[in-house]
Amino acid sequence: MPEEKQLNQPPKGISREKYERLKAEAKAPYKGLRKFIYGAFGASGLIGAVVFLAQTLAGRNVSTALPNLALQVGVVALMIWLWRLEK
Repeated sequence: MPEEKQLNQPPKGISREKYERLKAEAKAPYKGLRKFIYGAFGASGLIGAVVFLAQTLAGRNVSTALPNLALQVGVVALMIWLWRLEK
């Protein structure tokens, strides 16, 4: 049991706050970067989906716009799923 208490104590020279932050980073490395990438790709997919939806509604190149729209919606759904998995 004494060893367990020692593991929760930060090493000398490191503040408690910094130690907790380092432990969280060790549990989930690059979490902030991954969330940024999910957000950026999700936003890109959303913009693409709006563009292809507008093309579909306007009746321009419907045969090529529909598969592209489906792909963009899939990208957005994947990014939402990955974002929720991070929590």
